[in-house]
Amino acid sequence: MSARIYMPTRTTTQSGTARTKLWVLEFDPEMPREVEPLMGWTSSGDMKSQIRLRFGSKDEAVAYAERNGLAYRVEEPLPATRKIQSYSDNFKSSRLGQWTH
Repeated sequence: MSARIYMPTRTTTQSGTARTKLWVLEFDPEMPREVEPLMGWTSSGDMKSQIRLRFGSKDEAVAYAERNGLAYRVEEPLPATRKIQSYSDNFKSSRLGQWTH
């Protein structure tokens, strides 16, 4: 049984950094998902795929994995790249792409 320790990124529709401060430990799937023939739903018999543990720091998550004998891998977060641009930049004469409206 192996686990993945990572810091989640913000969702696409999220402008703030809520729910991205904690580290998450989740288990890798032990069996593949299957399509249920009657309804067409995707299902799995792997109950550990539903478990997500949240920790305040990476060290706490690593300590939990080592204490319980879990094989784990740590995925470090990438720094957020931000492109700061004002609304008036859309109408510059030196704009590379054409305005389409």
